[in-house]
Amino acid sequence: MRVELSAVRTGRRSSAAQIADRSAQVVKSLLIVRLSAIGDIVFASPLIAALRQQWPEAHIAWLVQPECAALLDQHPDLDTVIVCPLRHWQRLWRAHRYAELWASVRTLRANLRHYDFDLALDLQGLLKSGLLTWLSGARERIGLGSREGSQWLMTRRLPRGGDVRLIGSEYRFLAATLGLPNADDFKMAVYYSAADALAADLVIARESLANGYAVLCPFTTRPQKHWFEDRWAHLAQRLRAELGLIPVLLGGPSDGDAARRIVAAADEHLINLVGQTSLTEAAALIDRAALLIGVDTGLSHMGIACETPSVLLFGATCPYLETTRANARVLYQPRPCSPCKRHPTCNGRFDCMQALIVEDILHQADAVLRL
Repeated sequence: MRVELSAVRTGRRSSAAQIADRSAQVVKSLLIVRLSAIGDIVFASPLIAALRQQWPEAHIAWLVQPECAALLDQHPDLDTVIVCPLRHWQRLWRAHRYAELWASVRTLRANLRHYDFDLALDLQGLLKSGLLTWLSGARERIGLGSREGSQWLMTRRLPRGGDVRLIGSEYRFLAATLGLPNADDFKMAVYYSAADALAADLVIARESLANGYAVLCPFTTRPQKHWFEDRWAHLAQRLRAELGLIPVLLGGPSDGDAARRIVAAADEHLINLVGQTSLTEAAALIDRAALLIGVDTGLSHMGIACETPSVLLFGATCPYLETTRANARVLYQPRPCSPCKRHPTCNGRFDCMQALIVEDILHQADAVLRL
């Protein structure tokens, strides 16, 4: 079920043992707060199954922004997806429509408190997520890496620990610290509906992709995480010629112009589905693909969750090097300035991404396809 919208107590930091002891207590209702983004929700997805194993009878809800809610709607271990219209609130604020904004916030507060949460986990650790976690009225509020003042809204705070080389490391650390079962068997999962599966199958039939296709995910919100359009075009040509796979571009509506440039440079060697699928239809297509190649973006991480053979290209960011799957590999050529994250110093050259060449990507793609 998805729920749509029409004096702070400060606790001292607990030891891992104290927090694990608390996980043995009965929890009848719990809330996960991770508003965005696609990749982070995919990384955190194993927590749902672990929490369900720990508290089989609990009502488990997730608070999320509308654009990411579809990733959670079909999850079998989630009871409720609660949508927070954060961007709508921002528009109301900019328009000085404060009465409407306050009414919407009160509606969300009432929806959250209806569930009488025993426990809330703020996975985002920002002020906005901390305020919403506090607004839930949960008796126990655990913040992961809480900052920006959100730590004062939690009853417990945990650092973002774990082995940073490992995919989803901070969420693995949280699961282990809470004493959740099977914290070591931490498998990401993406679920989609029968309608999404049918939509993907219709695309495969329409575009004659049944003999095998490779999904390409070139697009992110940050230019320093991009690979280069001419190289994507060259890669598309060689995927057809050398691996016998039809390249398929996936992305959102805002990626349309860049997608058209790549298609033009590739001389019609690829299928452009950018902006033509929903998020979960894209997941269904990724699940059926023979191969995925992408940069550090949500769709690429979904490939690992779907167990699709994947090659990921990292440069300005490096969220992980170890994917935990033999058929999913990260290509990363760090420079002295790596990872620069949001503050590149190379004057737009993006040397770390320049170091990733088509031949190396094809070699790794061939290797994962053979497994």
